[in-house]
Amino acid sequence: MLPFLQALFPVIVIVALGRLLSARKVIDSAGWRGIERVSYFLLFPALIIREIAHAPFETAPWKLAVALIIAQLIMGLLGLLASEARGKAAKGSIIQSNVRWTAFVSLSLAGALFGSEGLALVAISAAAMIPIANILSVWALTRYADIDPARAPNVFRDLLTNPLIIACVIGIALNVLKLPPTGIADKTFQLLGQSVIALGLLTAGAGIDFDALKRAGLRTAFWSVIRLTGLPLAALGIGLALGLPQLHILIAVLCTATPTATNGYILAKQLGGDAPLSANLIAVQTFLSVLSMPLIYTLALYLIGG
Repeated sequence: MLPFLQALFPVIVIVALGRLLSARKVIDSAGWRGIERVSYFLLFPALIIREIAHAPFETAPWKLAVALIIAQLIMGLLGLLASEARGKAAKGSIIQSNVRWTAFVSLSLAGALFGSEGLALVAISAAAMIPIANILSVWALTRYADIDPARAPNVFRDLLTNPLIIACVIGIALNVLKLPPTGIADKTFQLLGQSVIALGLLTAGAGIDFDALKRAGLRTAFWSVIRLTGLPLAALGIGLALGLPQLHILIAVLCTATPTATNGYILAKQLGGDAPLSANLIAVQTFLSVLSMPLIYTLALYLIGG
């Protein structure tokens, strides 16, 4: 438990620093958008490519990927139970919240706790979870949105052009062809990947909306608790049932116990979801996760005998 708290505290500090920099206007909103785009289109893909390209695929954690995907599907189905009494667009935002995660927090914790092996496992987890999260989110937001069907996005086209998914494909191809980055290329990918964790946490902090936190009601609190406990407990239970190694179970918990991704608000706004509700869910989960993540991680350690 103590090592986890020691790894979590720097994450909280950096997220808080991002919020402070945003509040003080040290970096304006346009600047934060630029940082987010660089992280999304360059830095995070570089990390994914390097880690997957070097991963030992002969012992690849396929069961870990299966556990994470099943957990996402369970939470997506659970979101279908959300009431449409206050508008059906809310259901799409809730489903999206249930299946998305904040990879930067997982990367930071996994790197601090388990070093390069932890980073590689999170990268492989991302290769499994990112496509599912995008498919379910786009489907749910458009399915329950009041928009012209002609304006609905093409899910498969969006997946094919997603930089994170492209990075996963490149990393897998380099691994299969036995052509992992070496020398200068490897060092370049490494430096780019190292920078994304801090920048990602800073932008997550900058995106915290205190007004959304004040507006949050009982529905937001309910679905935030469901998301923060349901996804990691589902992954934990499936991982135990599949007999995953202890490290893989802990990685599954680190990936799924994080709050929902902050870019969910932008997607909800673009696709006709309930954007205010998405903002509320992001804000509430970000704050509650400071308490829920250590509790879930402690439970996982207890159950695996760690």
